[in-house]
Amino acid sequence: MPLPLYLLAVAVFAMGTSEFMLAGLLPDIASDLHVTVGTAGALTSAFAIGMVVGAPLMAVLARHWPARSSLLGFVLVFLAAHAAGAATSSFRVLFATRAVAALANAGFLAVALTTAATLVPPGKKGRALAVLLSGTTVATVAGVPGGAVLGTLLDWRATFWAVAALCLPAAVGVLAGIPASRAEADDRGGPALRTELAQLKRPRLLLVMLLGALVNAATFASFTFLAPVVTDTAGLGELWVSVALVLFGCGSFVGVTVAGRLSDQRPGLVLVVGGPLLLAGWPALALLADKPVALLALVFAQGALSFALGGTLITRVLYEAADAPTMAGSYATAALNVGAALGPLAAAATLRTAIGDLGPLWTSGLLVALALVVAFPLRAVVADDRSTGALR
Repeated sequence: MPLPLYLLAVAVFAMGTSEFMLAGLLPDIASDLHVTVGTAGALTSAFAIGMVVGAPLMAVLARHWPARSSLLGFVLVFLAAHAAGAATSSFRVLFATRAVAALANAGFLAVALTTAATLVPPGKKGRALAVLLSGTTVATVAGVPGGAVLGTLLDWRATFWAVAALCLPAAVGVLAGIPASRAEADDRGGPALRTELAQLKRPRLLLVMLLGALVNAATFASFTFLAPVVTDTAGLGELWVSVALVLFGCGSFVGVTVAGRLSDQRPGLVLVVGGPLLLAGWPALALLADKPVALLALVFAQGALSFALGGTLITRVLYEAADAPTMAGSYATAALNVGAALGPLAAAATLRTAIGDLGPLWTSGLLVALALVVAFPLRAVVADDRSTGALR
């Protein structure tokens, strides 16, 4: 894989740390800003909504900009938003900074996904996406737990400042990884915007976007509210939240790496085998959450399965949107973040019910079940393993 892919992954690491870090910080944010944990969970949804809206909007605005300039600008806006969030004492201001950061993240990821696809030969988009998403999975392994530890030892604001600082090497990575000459040469003489947007009328593209959104909704429904499960249901100390996040991140890295090697040629294998296992895992986690060893083992497994399925489905979005070369990345980003927005909202609604902290885990199971119900009538299409024709 080309070196620029790995340098783009450095920036994705910084942004992934920010997107996922709230899972370990929500209780402290809620306490400091005098809101409930459920209300604080809306920060995750604010970020995801900003990503959903920002992905196509930023992609449209940036489709005729040089790629390197676009990516650098998005990183710097992301840095400024986190500095403002770290300095505020208002939940509303913090909410707004999350939305702005999400717009910048959406623009970056939409352009980066499109750029990544152009850096590799046809038929290797899945592996390129796996490298790019490795920045996110490393964020869950190192960045997010590190942020949780930093938040525990200092406060949640220190974690926001740390993410802002991470943007500096990310900006250097963009400058070093995307040559200006290539960016100018890639200055996008592709199809008209109307032609690219018309791809959204294709049922198969909408199908894989919907499935990707449902799987990601299930992932974020539980991941956002994992901290109370670890501390309250399992009875572990606060530092064990970081352990659980590391295990989830390690699992996600394994899942996206394995799926990255299969999603180009064998997407059906990943989806047909991984889907039922993911469905079984969420209720199993809910039933065994009070047993620390089982909880931690299942967190690892669910991280692997969630990212294997999610990464495979997003790869299929890129293939299905091949005729929208400057917008395909935004379609993939939007699909991911529709799920990331709706999942925590659905999960938060269960926190005040009789099932309490376990509600998000059951919510995740229902969302995966819905995805499988939607996919089942089209299982023959899903099992089509041709790399450039799968799901067509």
